Amino acid sequence: MEFSALIRTASREAHADVGSSSFMTDLLGGRLGVAAYRRYSEQLWFVYRALESGPAAGALAADPVAGPFLRPELARLAELERDLAHLGGPDWRTGLTALPATAAYAARIAECARDWPAGYVAHHYTRYMGDLSGGQIVRDTAEKTWGFDRKGDGVRFYVFESIGNPAAFKREYRALLDALPLDDLEKQRVVEECKRAYALNAGIFRELAEEFRLSA
Repeated sequence: MEFSALIRTASREAHADVGSSSFMTDLLGGRLGVAAYRRYSEQLWFVYRALESGPAAGALAADPVAGPFLRPELARLAELERDLAHLGGPDWRTGLTALPATAAYAARIAECARDWPAGYVAHHYTRYMGDLSGGQIVRDTAEKTWGFDRKGDGVRFYVFESIGNPAAFKREYRALLDALPLDDLEKQRVVEECKRAYALNAGIFRELAEEFRLSA
């Protein structure tokens, strides 16, 4: 089995668990206000800062394992900051806090970026391929529910201006996964790290669900 298919198959259950979280279900169902969307976007900022700064912005670019995945057209941090300025004004950073689950997630990404390039790829895959796929459902819901301009401020995080054909881009990405110079044991470690990434993301959703609990 090709490595990209192995990852997708092995992590299917963990992926489904994240997608069916009560927070995301309520958010996509229009049962939560824009404050919940903003808080979720704030948590993403900590995650993508870990993905796109530090070693990910420097040493990993030349790494034979992680380097090919660091495509500038995927970078989300600047667009996310533009969304947060739209949602929270010019002082959006004031009082910005990471949930405990978010801090743990960002710390694990930073650790992999520093010490284990293949592990970093696992986190890169789960985030960016998710943004190109299910993330578009979030964008569409946000536009309809809170009145953001189509692909405008507030949802720019989900808009990949430099990727004209997302389906073709995802095929290229999967080909990069299949070409990774890893032995079978290392590939299995990467699969387990993908599952860990989904679990860390699920932890954020659980804490957000507690923060935005709906009345019975």
